Amino acid sequence: ARRFGDDDCAVHRLERRVWAKSEGCARGLMTQRLRLRPWREQDLAPFAEINADSEVARYLPSTLSRDESDGFARRIRMNFGRDGLGLWAAERVDLPSRPFIGFIGLAVPSFEAHFTPCVEVGWRLARKHWGVGLATEGARAVVRYAFTELELAELVSFTSVENRASRRVMEKLGMARNPGDDFDHPRLEAGHRLRRHVLYRLQAGQSATDEART
Repeated sequence: ARRFGDDDCAVHRLERRVWAKSEGCARGLMTQRLRLRPWREQDLAPFAEINADSEVARYLPSTLSRDESDGFARRIRMNFGRDGLGLWAAERVDLPSRPFIGFIGLAVPSFEAHFTPCVEVGWRLARKHWGVGLATEGARAVVRYAFTELELAELVSFTSVENRASRRVMEKLGMARNPGDDFDHPRLEAGHRLRRHVLYRLQAGQSATDEART
C-alpha cells in the first residue's frame, strides 16, 4: 500500500534529479585539452567568425551573418541546461590564450524524422583547430556525461553523406550506422546536394574508451 508522504518523496527525488542535471550542465566538463563550459558574451565574436567560414559551412546549408550567428548563440544559451542538455562553449586550455573554438554538446533535434525524439551529440569547431582530435576528445567526454550522469539509453549523431570528417568522429566514438537509417533532411529542399543524411547511433555501454579508436 502507498504510504502517506510517498508522493511528496517521489516529487522531491525528481526535483533533486532535475537540479543535479542542470548543475552538471552548468559545471561543464574538462578534458586534457578542452574546457566545455557555459557561454559568455565574449564568445559571440569568435563564434560569428566560425559561422562565416565557408569551409566550416561546407556541409551546412549556408554561412551565417553576424546577426544570424548571434541569434543562433542566443538560442543555444536559452536552451542551455534544460534537462541537463546543452551545447557547451569549447575552450582550449592547453593554449596560453585559452581561446573559444566552437561548441560540443547535446541537443534535441527540432525537426521530425523516423528517429526522433532523440538526443544528438554534435560539434562545430573553428577550422584552425581541425585535424588534431579535439572534436573526438570533447565528444567522448560528452558521451560519458550523457550515459553516466543523465543515464540516457541512446545517443545519435547525423550529418551529410559527404561529410567524411564528422562521420569519422562518430565512428571513433563507437557509433554505428545502419544504412536503413539514412534519411532526407526535412529542412533541405528536394535536390539539395546535402539533403541525404546518414544517422549514427550509440547505446549506453557501447561507447569507445579514450584509448580505443584513436
